[in-house]
Amino acid sequence: MKEGIHPEYYPEAQVVCACGNTWTVGATVPMIRTDVCNKCHPFFTGEQRIVDSGGQVERFMKKLERRDQAIAEAERRKAMATSPELTISDLELGTRTEKILAGAGIETVGDIMDRLEQGDEVSKVPGDAEKNVALAWVRPPRRRGTGRG
Repeated sequence: MKEGIHPEYYPEAQVVCACGNTWTVGATVPMIRTDVCNKCHPFFTGEQRIVDSGGQVERFMKKLERRDQAIAEAERRKAMATSPELTISDLELGTRTEKILAGAGIETVGDIMDRLEQGDEVSKVPGDAEKNVALAWVRPPRRRGTGRG
């Protein structure tokens, strides 16, 4: 062997696990610290345990929770957009059309649906209301205050 190029070898280096288990090995450092060993690792012990390093599991669980909340909110918005209780003003058809529909006794989406079921034509409502009511069925109402849509 060449002299001076090899690290110092410790034949009795101490290994200490986070669970408290210790043993000796040959190494180039006198003491080695480790997080898991064969006495505490789930593969060897057979127990289900999540090894959390740096809060990764907690962050993942929060991410799942946010996703579930977003899905629930999207389903709520979708149900609200097709709800018969949705008011005409929520459809944002414009003040002129809203006044025309209010004058004809139409205040909710359910009122429009009732008229259509009875055979009344929405075209009997004066002004531009027919065109705007038709558009209301095509486009969902815009969300206010979100900066999108």
